[in-house]
Amino acid sequence: MAVAEKPAAVAVGNDNTAMIKVMVVDDSAVIRGLVKRWLQEDPEIEVVAWATDGEAAQIKMAEHKPDVVVLDIEMPKMDGLTALPKLLKLSPRSKIVMSSTLTTRNADIALKALALGASDYLAKPTTSGDLHSADGFRRDLVDKVRALGRSVRTRGNIASRTVAKSQNGGVVHTRSQGGPYGSAPIALRKPGKLSPNIICVGSSTGGPQALFKLFGAIGGKVKQPILITQHMPATFTTILAQHLDRIDGVDCVEATDKMEIQDGHVYLAPGDYHMVVESNPTGKILRLNQDAQENFCRPSVDPMLRSAVAAYGERVLTVVLTGMGHDGLSGSQGVAERGGTIIAQDEGSSVVWGMPGAVATGGLCSAVLPIDDIGSSVIRFARGGGL
Repeated sequence: MAVAEKPAAVAVGNDNTAMIKVMVVDDSAVIRGLVKRWLQEDPEIEVVAWATDGEAAQIKMAEHKPDVVVLDIEMPKMDGLTALPKLLKLSPRSKIVMSSTLTTRNADIALKALALGASDYLAKPTTSGDLHSADGFRRDLVDKVRALGRSVRTRGNIASRTVAKSQNGGVVHTRSQGGPYGSAPIALRKPGKLSPNIICVGSSTGGPQALFKLFGAIGGKVKQPILITQHMPATFTTILAQHLDRIDGVDCVEATDKMEIQDGHVYLAPGDYHMVVESNPTGKILRLNQDAQENFCRPSVDPMLRSAVAAYGERVLTVVLTGMGHDGLSGSQGVAERGGTIIAQDEGSSVVWGMPGAVATGGLCSAVLPIDDIGSSVIRFARGGGL
């Protein structure tokens, strides 16, 4: 059943703050109607415009300059990938979420869109019937739009990047420049005394872009195995692993159950599976499971970190990259308690400072750095130097 489309009513935030302005671009009237209705049920969000293709979206973009755009990949006249750079040129501050049914082709296109400046991706259910009952899609849609919209609203308050780095093992106190954690102080810990035997990376919204930068810097320059948990659905993680594997010096695969962990290799958790480390008489292997979601995620960063600490003790280096929510916080607490080392991406270079902000303001990090600086710090520490 089609959902009638009506002009959005102007809403007022509960605390007089500006609403998050959203534009929905999709050629399906059913999807546009549902997406608009679900978004406007959130008191922070106002759908200010909609369009049926990329050409019409440009006109609306110039007029409304929305905070967030939900952009379908497959549309007539002008598809989402073609429209993306044109929309960002019209409103560089806007965050764009690509949306499509999850096929191998669309996953590859979505990764290209992320490289071109899109902030995140949503996998639409495959049929209209599935869409009406898709609670997971609905929650992801609203959560991503809200998180990205808030980041746009607070971005103007960031006077400079939050960079905190321990000097000679000392503790530096600094403050974040706004965002979901306000002006919470950051107290840095001393880094671990021993070089790591494994490196664990967690990321979510904005993660693929950050991962490409990180591995572009460290490819072939560290001998330790690297585990990655990126919040993504199945199919998408397969394509992401392939893209990471194309970076010079990076040997990346999507993990399989009982895969042996080898030095110099990178392992990405597959969509819908937690990836954990297990010790056996011959070494360390990866196990995949479909245990309950943690922090509404599967794969989740926390189980990966808990298992890494159990297997490697204090010799764990953790990197928490951009992402909404606080997945990785509990696991990072375990890393810190055992004497491991944690680096978080700073607010200024994060698409959303949720996950890294949680560990940074939780006093768990030994460094809080722009994404462009994290790779060199990982290399130094992995080779036995300081951060």
